[in-house]
Amino acid sequence: MENMPDETPAGTVEEFMFKEGVQDQLDKLDQELVGLRPVKKRVKEIAALLVLDKMRRKLGFETAVPSLHMCFTGAPGTGKTTVAVRMGQVLAKMGYSRQGHVVLATRDDLVGQYVGHTAPKTKEMVKKAMGGILLVDEAYYLYNAANDRDYGQESIEILLNVMENQQDDLVVALAGYKDRMDRFFTYIPGMMSRIGNHVDFPNYDADELVQIAAVMAHQLEYDIDDTAYPVFKEYIAKRMELPYFSNARTVRNAMDRARMNSAIRTFERFAINGENGGLCTVQDLKDITASDFQVLLDDIVNADASKRIFS
Repeated sequence: MENMPDETPAGTVEEFMFKEGVQDQLDKLDQELVGLRPVKKRVKEIAALLVLDKMRRKLGFETAVPSLHMCFTGAPGTGKTTVAVRMGQVLAKMGYSRQGHVVLATRDDLVGQYVGHTAPKTKEMVKKAMGGILLVDEAYYLYNAANDRDYGQESIEILLNVMENQQDDLVVALAGYKDRMDRFFTYIPGMMSRIGNHVDFPNYDADELVQIAAVMAHQLEYDIDDTAYPVFKEYIAKRMELPYFSNARTVRNAMDRARMNSAIRTFERFAINGENGGLCTVQDLKDITASDFQVLLDDIVNADASKRIFS
């Protein structure tokens, strides 16, 4: 490299992005995920680093594989698994991962219930994830501060070893609530030092959740009536104030119920009431109306009224 003039053409970043298929994966991420601008920005930054690193390698520069282990923090339903899948595909396209698949694991998958049970379980999950990403959901449950004999510590030690010695063939991604992950890292500083990419996933606002519902409907070939959106937004706004709200997962559950309500409504119209001689149209099978979401909204309103009566 010493004899290569600095002005030697190295190709364009855009050319590498398209040639390696990275831009295609980033475009899909934009299409699949509503909002989450800081997350998308961080993913693009990681992709840019990998692209430039590959350009340098092709020119003969000395390079070192950056730490690709990750920590995804945020509430349930904010797209952490989807981003992990897309990152796996980007890494595979760039040659940093053999397969790019994602293996999802929880404490139950990694930690045994008796002596000698944990190591085989953890190693089996690691083996399944080799060549891709091991995504450990709610990773803080691996550590039990109240019990220094908890078997989770053994699983953590195996993961630490793998993250250090096999990072060229496995990316470990930890996921969970930010405050709990921060506390986990204070107990396991070695884990923190091995993670080079921390990505925080914000909660969706009501308008973004309405957009997500529209995307889900489109993917399932349903048409949401224009008059239905305000009802759904009101439902989501009230649902966001209740316990166990899970962002896009809550929207998915709401859409499942709306589809069921649509089916019941259509069945009653044509099978029971015999409307139009029982003959329904394609549009009838695709429609989700305001009344289909009103059922969900009424459930929340009635539950709230009952609580006030009996409190």
